[in-house]
Amino acid sequence: MATSRQDTSLMANAIRALAMDAVQQANSGHPGAPMGMAEMAVALWGRHLRHNPADPHWADRDRFVLSNGHASMLLYALLHLTGYDLPMSELRRFRQMHSKTPGHPEVDVTPGVETTTGPLGQGLANAVGLALAEKLLAAEFNRPGHTVVDHHTYVFMGDGCLMEGISHEAIALASSWKLGKLIALYDDNGISIDGKVEPWYPDNAGLRFAAMGWQVIGPVDGHDVDAVDAALVQARASDSHPTLVICRTTIGKGSPNRGGTSKAHGEPLGSEEIALTRAALGWNAEPFVVPEAAYSGWDARTSGAKAEASWAERFTAYQKAFPELAAEFERRMAGELPAGFAQTAVDAITAAHTKAEAVATRKASQIALEAFTKALPEMLGGSADLTGSNLTNTSSTAPLRFDETGASNGGRHINYGVREFGMAAVMNGVALHGGYIPYGGTFLTFSDYSRNAIRMAALMKKRVIHVFTHDSIGLGEDGPTHQSVEHAASLRLIPNLDVWRPADTAETAVAWTMALGNTTRPTALLLTRQTQPYLPKPALDTISKGAYVLAEPSEVGLKKKAQAVIIATGSEVTLALHAQAELARLKIAVRVVSMPSTSVFDRQPVAYKKVVLPAGVPRIAIEAGVTDGWWKYGCAAVVGIDTFGESAPAPDLFKHFKLTTANLVAVVRKVLKG
Repeated sequence: MATSRQDTSLMANAIRALAMDAVQQANSGHPGAPMGMAEMAVALWGRHLRHNPADPHWADRDRFVLSNGHASMLLYALLHLTGYDLPMSELRRFRQMHSKTPGHPEVDVTPGVETTTGPLGQGLANAVGLALAEKLLAAEFNRPGHTVVDHHTYVFMGDGCLMEGISHEAIALASSWKLGKLIALYDDNGISIDGKVEPWYPDNAGLRFAAMGWQVIGPVDGHDVDAVDAALVQARASDSHPTLVICRTTIGKGSPNRGGTSKAHGEPLGSEEIALTRAALGWNAEPFVVPEAAYSGWDARTSGAKAEASWAERFTAYQKAFPELAAEFERRMAGELPAGFAQTAVDAITAAHTKAEAVATRKASQIALEAFTKALPEMLGGSADLTGSNLTNTSSTAPLRFDETGASNGGRHINYGVREFGMAAVMNGVALHGGYIPYGGTFLTFSDYSRNAIRMAALMKKRVIHVFTHDSIGLGEDGPTHQSVEHAASLRLIPNLDVWRPADTAETAVAWTMALGNTTRPTALLLTRQTQPYLPKPALDTISKGAYVLAEPSEVGLKKKAQAVIIATGSEVTLALHAQAELARLKIAVRVVSMPSTSVFDRQPVAYKKVVLPAGVPRIAIEAGVTDGWWKYGCAAVVGIDTFGESAPAPDLFKHFKLTTANLVAVVRKVLKG
C-alpha cells in the first residue's frame, strides 16, 4: 500500500505517462481522462480494491467498472501495472487490430475488464446490476459464520455518463434496492469534447444523487490520494445506501498547455506537449518504460493471492458445512444449467404439444416460465411496469422487495418501473456478474429504448433474455405509437442476437429452452397480445433449428409435390395454414414453413436449409412487419406492412393491411402465374 506522497505521485504519474505514450503512438484516443483520474485510481486500486491479477474470474473479487470507457488507457495501465496478463507490448498496440487494448474496454478481450463500456452511462447501469447480483447472492448463499459472497462494486464515471438519461434510471434503481456496496466515483472535471460543460450541463450532481437516496461525499480534491481514500473509507461503511464520491479533477492533469481544456479530451497531446508534460511531472523515463519503484508500488499479485487464498479457505469450510449449497453456488457461477434441465425442457415442450392450448404467445411464455422458474432458481425476472401485460411473473417469482435495513424478501421478479433502457443495461450487469439468468419484459415497440443495451449484450456474448410482447398491429387500438412494424426486422440485424417469434405454445417453450441454454448470446422473444390457435405438428425436434416444415400438401389432401412454399412467423403462421387449405381446393399444392427464428435458421447447415426451402420452388413470406428482411430467402413475394399502423381493433387492422387468407392466396396464385 502506497503511503508517502512521493510513492503516490510516482504511481499516478506512471498512469499519466502510459496514457500519453499509448495515445500518441496510436495517434488516436483520450489521454485527458486517464491523466485526470490517476490519483483516484491510486486511492481505489492501491488501497481498497480486492482483486487477484492471477485470477481475473475469482468469484468474490471486487468489481471495477470504467463507465467513461473512452478513458480506457487508465484501465489498461492499471491492469498492466498491478500484474495482470497484459504486457507492455499490448499497451504499445493500443487501438490496433486484434490487440488486447481496444479503443474502449471489452470484456473477455482484456483480462481484468468486467464489462464492455464506451456508450456513456451504461457502465453505471451495469455496475448497478453487478451490485444487485452480489447482494442477492449473498442473501441466498451466505450462512451465519460462513460468508462466501461479500464484495463491492466500484464505478468511475464522468460528466457524459451523468448527462445520459440512463444514469437517472440506474441511480433510482440502485437506491430502491439499497445497494450499500455500490460506490461511484465521479470525475468532475467540467470538460467534454465541446469544451466547458457549464452552458449545457447545469446539474448539481450531489443534490441529484442525494434526492435519489444516495449517500453523497464531497466534492473532494480528486488529486489528493488521502482525501479520496478517506472518502472511500466512509463510503464502505454504508450498509443500505449506495455512495457517490464527487472528485474534483483537472482533465489532462500535468500537461502545461492542455490541462483543463477540451484539447486534452479526445486527441493525442503531441510530441512537444508530451515532452513538456514529462518535464513538469519530473518523469524522465523513455516512452513505455516504467521505473521499478512504480511497479513495486502498484504490484497487487501478492496481496491478491493472499485475498483469494483466504476466501478459498472460507469456501472450503463452507463446502464442508453446506455441501449442497456450495455445489449449487459453483454451478450457478459457472453458468451451467442443472443436470435435470434437459428433462424439464422436454416435459414443458411435450406438455404444450399435448394440451394444444389456444392462447396468446405472451401467455404461452408465462406457461413455459412456470416450469422453468420453478426448476431454475437462478432465473431473475422483471418487467418495465408492464407485468400484467408481459406476463413475466410466475408462482415461483414473488416481487422483489427490500426492507428499511436493506434486507431482501427473496423475491425474483423485479418491478423496474418505466425504465426500459435502464432495465436492459442492469440485466447486462447481472449477467456479467454471474449466478443469475436475467430476463425482463416490455412491449416490442419499446425495444427502441433498450436497443443499445441489447446490442451491448450481443457484443459481450451474454445470456440476457428480453421478453417483448404486443409484437405487431395485433395489439389493436393503441395505434401506431405502440404497434411494432419495423422492430422484428431491426432486432434481427443485430449480430449475435437470437430473435424468436413463435406461433404457439410449443414453439414458445422451445424458444425459451433455446434462450436458457444459450450461454453466448442474448435472446429476444417476440410475443403476441392476441390469442393464437395451437398448430398441429409432424414433430417437435426440428423447431429448435429456427425453421421447419409445418405442413406438406398432403396435410390438406393433395398427394403431389409442393408448387410453392409459404414462410411465416408468429401470428401469421395461422394465415399460412388457412391459405394452404384454400389453395388445396384450387388443386394448388403448397408447403407451409414456420420460421420462428431467422437468426437460428441462418446458422443451420446448407443441407438442412435446402430440405426446408427446396431449390426451384417459389417462396412467399408473410409477416406483420416490414418486408425488407425477407428477400434474402429468395422470395418471389412478401406480404407485410411497409407503413406505420392504425388505431383500430386488431381484426380490422389485419383486413386493412391485407394480412388475410384471401390476399395471401391471391399472391401465391399470382406468383405461380408468373
